[in-house]
Amino acid sequence: MALVQLVPGSQIGVYVLESLLGSGAFGVVWLAHRRDPATNTKERVAIKVLHPEAAVSRESVERFRREAWALSRLQSPHIARMYEFLTGPPFEMALVMEYIEGELLSDVLKRARFSVEDATGLGIGVLSGVAEMQSIGIIHRDIKPENIILRPNENGWHAVIFDFNLSRVKNPNGKMSSLTSVHAAIGTVPYMAPEQLLDARRVNEASDVYSVATILYRSVAGALPFDTRESLREKLQREARPLATGRDDPMAKGFERIVGKALRRRPAERFANAQEMLDELTALVTAAQ
Repeated sequence: MALVQLVPGSQIGVYVLESLLGSGAFGVVWLAHRRDPATNTKERVAIKVLHPEAAVSRESVERFRREAWALSRLQSPHIARMYEFLTGPPFEMALVMEYIEGELLSDVLKRARFSVEDATGLGIGVLSGVAEMQSIGIIHRDIKPENIILRPNENGWHAVIFDFNLSRVKNPNGKMSSLTSVHAAIGTVPYMAPEQLLDARRVNEASDVYSVATILYRSVAGALPFDTRESLREKLQREARPLATGRDDPMAKGFERIVGKALRRRPAERFANAQEMLDELTALVTAAQ
């Protein structure tokens, strides 16, 4: 059966498409719903559909399948849940995921800075999700504000990570599976670790730590640790500018130290993984109470 163009009202399995939420290189994301016959209420979901032109690429298909595999194994409340993986016309491949009502962190950072306390809470949430990924051998490789949604809750908001299209997965022997060409740089430059700029196959747990630290730096400073024009060259040659919170209290100084360590140019000088950085931020909050 030939693929058809998806529009509002189109049906994918039992789900009816409502509106387009976003579009990327590999697919589009729709807001959709299915009706619960018992209560006659709508259950809303987000459906990520592989572009038809991407479906002819082995690499694109494998990335999409890997994203589904990764999401199916993760249970953290800081990671968008996957409900179903569907294949077949009129959509070729689709991921049915939790619909997260909230605001992209990237949009929030365009208009506001975070306090040290709020940034620490953001870091604890994001690192909790990243630590679970790393515990089962997943490296995200594209942690950035555009891939984090702040979901409102009774305490203010709750950070949720989504989009695992560029993730890598460790094989049972500890080596990383790869669909990446030799020496290719995969990710988003301002948030990529120096080693990732050289070769995406060289990433490890410390590379994702660097990305999270870049987000935390920007959330407090209102700017990136490297000027965008400098990032490609300077990241490989020098250390990031120290974060200055403008405060001298133990909470702020501890936050500066933790972010600074996570942004070290050499991976061996950073936290080895997300759990180590998470433990440091959690201890910082405990000490401040």
